[in-house]
Amino acid sequence: MPSFSIPLTGLDASSQALSVIANNLSNLNTVGYKDQQASFQDLFYQTLSSNGSGDPVQLGAGTQVGAVLSNFGVGSINSTGVATDAAITGEGFFITQAANGSTQYTRDGSFILNSSGQLTTQDGQLVMGYPAVNGVISSSSGLSPIQLGNGLASPPAATTTFSLQTNLNASANADSTSAYTTQLSVYDSLGTPHLLSFTFTKTAANTWTYTATLPAADITGATEPTTVFAGTLKFDGDGNLLTNTVTTGTATTDSAGGDLDVKNTVSTLADGANAMTFTWDLLDSSGNSNVTQVDSASATSTTTQNGYAPGTLSNENYTIGADGTIEGTFSNGQTAALGQIALSNFSNVQGLELLGGNAYAPTLASGAAVVGAPNSGGRGALQGGALEASNVDMSTEFTSLITTQRGYEASARVVSVFDTIMQDTLGLVQMT
Repeated sequence: MPSFSIPLTGLDASSQALSVIANNLSNLNTVGYKDQQASFQDLFYQTLSSNGSGDPVQLGAGTQVGAVLSNFGVGSINSTGVATDAAITGEGFFITQAANGSTQYTRDGSFILNSSGQLTTQDGQLVMGYPAVNGVISSSSGLSPIQLGNGLASPPAATTTFSLQTNLNASANADSTSAYTTQLSVYDSLGTPHLLSFTFTKTAANTWTYTATLPAADITGATEPTTVFAGTLKFDGDGNLLTNTVTTGTATTDSAGGDLDVKNTVSTLADGANAMTFTWDLLDSSGNSNVTQVDSASATSTTTQNGYAPGTLSNENYTIGADGTIEGTFSNGQTAALGQIALSNFSNVQGLELLGGNAYAPTLASGAAVVGAPNSGGRGALQGGALEASNVDMSTEFTSLITTQRGYEASARVVSVFDTIMQDTLGLVQMT
């Protein structure tokens, strides 16, 4: 008599394979989803006898789904423009922490901020990484939730160097009518700006005097502008600076090893800030004159200084680098590392347990997580402002759907044939 259990195993296995295909197609748009494939294998065999050559005569018992394997190939990377989104362009998993403290892993980088300013997954799990201390990533301190919220502050920095890209008109009269004034803001240790005013006056051919003053209100007890720098500049026949004779301030070494730069300290600032000590760079880093004298109108094209006011981090003002470093841009224009997203990898990713919600959990088969920075140790790089799409291929799934359907129909047809044979057999019994 034929065994109904054999085609029934085919129906059961084909049904499970159809469920896998259906799950793939339903997750066609799931971020970071990995396509799965049912792998069939035959069941045990019954040995009936052996032939004249001693070869076993065996009867199979059907089939089963031996494994459901995931394709961990990288899906297409789609730019979203959302600062908190991140895509892994190679191997690895983001590390998340659930509310109960358990650790999970995911490929879904569609992150958001919670009310505490922490980076989280869509279902509220904390994204883990390395914190930044004063803008420096501290990987030795272990994993912790990444903090990106509004209100993070960038401290001020006092101006220590500044420069003016200025031309003085070589055709100007050598009298007070040649006076040219320009201004530059500098910052003290509290981040308060102070307006430094420069006046250049031609006194002879290729010779100009200069003064630089701060407003009286900026200096405790001052009743008139305070002179910070004063002296005389001499130029050569090409309009380049030759000498700087300093009368207020101290001549100091310039970029060419000379003494054209000038330095001074301003104390007793009215706002209570520390004394300001700054240097006026009269040569650039290549040794060229920042202040020149040619036959063109006196003008200042650019000013530079290295101080800045305090700043705060506003929402979305950060970027995620390839190594997972999150860099914030503060309202004062300064940038600093805020933290670094960590990744993990496993010796056997097929051994991971799927938890739903785009999450995985390690098992004995997967091995323990190996944690580190992205773009190192075999872990993939990150692309900020982007997400990894599902790697399900629709055409492949439809092909599998058709072939699996045919397998199901074939098994169903065998059941029908076996039923017919059974009925015929029963009919023989009744005839006897």
